[in-house]
Amino acid sequence: MKHTLYLFLFLFASTALHAQSGLTETIRQNYIRLIVPGPQEADLLTECLLSIPPESELSDQAVVELHQRYPLTREQITEYAQTILPDGSWPDINYADTKRSGWEPRIHAERILETAKYLYAHPEDQEIRTKAMPAIHTALAYWFREKPVCLNWWYNEIGLPKTFGPAFLILKDELSPGELQGAIEVMEQAKIGMTGQNKVWLAGNVLMRAILQENETLLREARQAILEEITTGAPEGIKSDWSFHQHGPQQQFGNYGLTYLTEMSFYSNLFAGTPLAMDREQQQIINNLLLQGYRWVIWKGYMDINALDRQLFHNAPLHKALSTGFAARALIANSQQEDAKELQNYIEDNFDPSHFTSRFTGHKHFWESDQTVHRAPHWMASVKMASNRIIGTELVNEDNLKGFYMADGATYIYQRGDEYLNIFPFWDWRKIPGITSYDSPEPIPTQYGPTSRNQTDFVGGITDGNSGMTAMILNRDGVHAKKAWVMTGDFVLCLGSDIRTDSCLQLTTSIDQRVRKGNLLEWSGGNWNPIHNMSISYPPASDQRYFHDNTGYILCRGSEVIAQSATRSGQWHDFMGMYTPAPVTGEIISLYIKHTSTPDTYQYLLLPASTPEQTAAFDPAQIRILRNDEKAQAVCYKDTWYITIYEPMELELASNRKENFPATGIYMLLPDGEKKIQPLIP
Repeated sequence: MKHTLYLFLFLFASTALHAQSGLTETIRQNYIRLIVPGPQEADLLTECLLSIPPESELSDQAVVELHQRYPLTREQITEYAQTILPDGSWPDINYADTKRSGWEPRIHAERILETAKYLYAHPEDQEIRTKAMPAIHTALAYWFREKPVCLNWWYNEIGLPKTFGPAFLILKDELSPGELQGAIEVMEQAKIGMTGQNKVWLAGNVLMRAILQENETLLREARQAILEEITTGAPEGIKSDWSFHQHGPQQQFGNYGLTYLTEMSFYSNLFAGTPLAMDREQQQIINNLLLQGYRWVIWKGYMDINALDRQLFHNAPLHKALSTGFAARALIANSQQEDAKELQNYIEDNFDPSHFTSRFTGHKHFWESDQTVHRAPHWMASVKMASNRIIGTELVNEDNLKGFYMADGATYIYQRGDEYLNIFPFWDWRKIPGITSYDSPEPIPTQYGPTSRNQTDFVGGITDGNSGMTAMILNRDGVHAKKAWVMTGDFVLCLGSDIRTDSCLQLTTSIDQRVRKGNLLEWSGGNWNPIHNMSISYPPASDQRYFHDNTGYILCRGSEVIAQSATRSGQWHDFMGMYTPAPVTGEIISLYIKHTSTPDTYQYLLLPASTPEQTAAFDPAQIRILRNDEKAQAVCYKDTWYITIYEPMELELASNRKENFPATGIYMLLPDGEKKIQPLIP
């Protein structure tokens, strides 16, 4: 009887261990399948990736992982094996680097991962295996012995385990007991905790450790922690309007939100067909984040500048948009038919060069992130704001050293998508398109905190789905203004009133500042004339008109306008500390208004996807501007009224029509008599 009991316990333990090992091994094989490139296919996304030269200086995790999709070459792996030093280090890596962003020793981990992936994908190449496998063991020994540590916790607990982990999974059967223990110690730097995308990263690293240790209990715990973040309405993470917040109430589409999207799309595939699979509701939430959130801020394969937040890296709009494309492709496999179709449409709209118009149009205000997007078939516009409720931007790890004003009404217009690509080294950061700020040579402020927020709750937007009005009171850094935008399928009307400051410094409102594509033209004497350097236009009796790069600009009332077309120089290092200091030059155009008296006003039109002829012929009188003052901004176009009320009042909209507005806020009066109201309190 006693021996029978022992036999039963032995068989039970063996069966349980086998089952546990079976699930962890299944997830391990799934993981390797998803990260090791197979035979190259001529698909849209891979073609787009190969058209973008790889970056030499990397910090953004989403872009790091995007770069891991570039095809690995035998020459690269051979070079790694030939250049490694006897101690296991590489001579071109600065292991003493103290940067908090773009930390160089991470390259050591990346090379180990690249080599492991190549060897796994090419088992027939015994010659390169003979050279590269000893290099891997030597490189691992160096890391386990020296244990490099970054001053930024993120690399130690997230970035490095996230890069080493996939390499360890591939190499698991090649590791000696001592190397396996060293690998586990690296992965043990990550513990499940924190919130939002940080929690997803940390739990993902724990999940890889669980696979290495063949610990199904820990595997399930990590999986649960990851999927717990698939929810809406929490303080951080996916918001109910399908924007994404991290580091407090702050829009993070291009940073934490993007890595969340790419991670969750990865886990959707990783767990598919296993007991760990996402349920239908979880899958739907991730699909909605992309289709009802990210789809709005990607235009023809470029991410909107307003969505980048602090991550103003080289080629960032291209890289970040392409990352969402790969996420969409990953989500298709496990989505219902309707979502799968929309995800495929998203990929084609943004990455298929044969699609000249966007099938996805409309107007949306992300009310939880103080951001508005308008999409027409041939163009897109966006406005980013901030308030007491919403943090506009941040400065972290020397990222975004000059972006203090990036949420003060920043307004971008796109037709191709590349209108502002890599303009940042040449920007006057006090003249970000759409903002009202000081004209000063003083350094850009770097105080990001509660006292630097826009000191008002009067920020919001309203829409009927096709057009809309967005408005904000700007009360920040000593500048006060009431700013509003009316966006229709034909134009963007920008209004400003009650513009004043408690400083003696000059105020300006930037109309646009973008990469030069052809001449900046000024309408004068019945002709378009190129501006070769600078033009100063003093208030005329009629409107002022300019044209550049498929965009028309019409000043609807006399303003002193500065129009510039110039070559400028700058450095990426000046606003993104991770970059090596190196001067670059670029061609830019700039249009801005000088406010010569206070309080002042402005009103100007942006005509996207236009021509010089259309800009010259456009009749601003078809837009009836009833008021643009400290009490109200009211506009009528095609029998629709767009009205922002700063003080309760009665407005005479027409000779036989009066409307009472008893509460402050934004209103739309539609032709069918419907009234839309967004209450806001000054």
